Amino acid sequence: MARRVSGPISGRLTELDLVSYGRRGRQTPLEFTRAHLDQIGRTVRGVPEVMVKVSGGGKNAAAVKAHLAYIDHHGKLEVRTDQGEILQGKAVAEQLARDWNLESGRGQYRPEPKPGRIDRRPKQAHNVVFSMPKGTPPEKLLLATQKFAREKFALKHRYAMVLHTDQGHPHVHLVVKAVSEQGERLYIRKATLRAWREDFAQHLRELGVAANATPTQLRGKPKEHMKDGIYRALKRGKSTFMRHKAEGVGSELLRGGLGPEAGKAKLLATRERVIQDWIATAANLRDQGGPRLAREVETFVRRMPDVTTANERIAKALLAQVAAQRARALSAERERSIEDRGR
Repeated sequence: MARRVSGPISGRLTELDLVSYGRRGRQTPLEFTRAHLDQIGRTVRGVPEVMVKVSGGGKNAAAVKAHLAYIDHHGKLEVRTDQGEILQGKAVAEQLARDWNLESGRGQYRPEPKPGRIDRRPKQAHNVVFSMPKGTPPEKLLLATQKFAREKFALKHRYAMVLHTDQGHPHVHLVVKAVSEQGERLYIRKATLRAWREDFAQHLRELGVAANATPTQLRGKPKEHMKDGIYRALKRGKSTFMRHKAEGVGSELLRGGLGPEAGKAKLLATRERVIQDWIATAANLRDQGGPRLAREVETFVRRMPDVTTANERIAKALLAQVAAQRARALSAERERSIEDRGR
């Protein structure tokens, strides 16, 4: 029987420690470490952020095989395994499922829950995506992911990965068997993902790729919680969830504007706390002989975008779309008018 273990977490700065550390500066002067200074610098200078995202996971062997076939484009792309092999062909998914002994996984043969019921079947594998913005060398992204996987899972959890370069930004799909060869189950928590992002960014920097791993709140960015299926459907233009959400926002605009949102106050409170922490960090940097970085921090805070909710961003996009349609209509009308005068 598999016993419960937490995901591997290395020593690192936790979610808000980066700037909360600065808060203690005037009461209890403490020196920023080199790691603190480097991460502060990367964050305020806008170094590209890594993305590590769990995109789901198969709950039976068939689902895992289907995902493996999907990421290797049904045999067209190379699959790199934990055994150091490079495999290619339509039989790869079937071969890996057999090598990983997925057919004997716990919960493998439990029936799917009825519609509306929570699916409590354990995962047979986790699907994780590692990506960086456009312009990142794909081969270095792959090397960093391979090092990450070796350090976290070698001789424990079976895994395989595929590099994708066909969507603008390079990314690697990693499939990890949920139960290790020692019978331990991998649970991926928020703290696990946070640590993974930081470790992955470090591997990229070791290869000469500028990479950072900072929580979105610290960068003044909106933190969206969008299920992966909704995200993929939205990219294809087929997300009914987002269509209904946009329709709801559109209806509010037609009635005179967006109504108050309960979550806005929480977003504003978080932003205020982050700003105060950054201001304290700048003061602490000056106390410790770092005026230049302190000024960069203050500039970074001044340039933070306004706090907006998802509905407000949808409303802005809808209004921009309406304005663009009106501009095109006016342009077409002017062209017709010019043609009429020329006749």
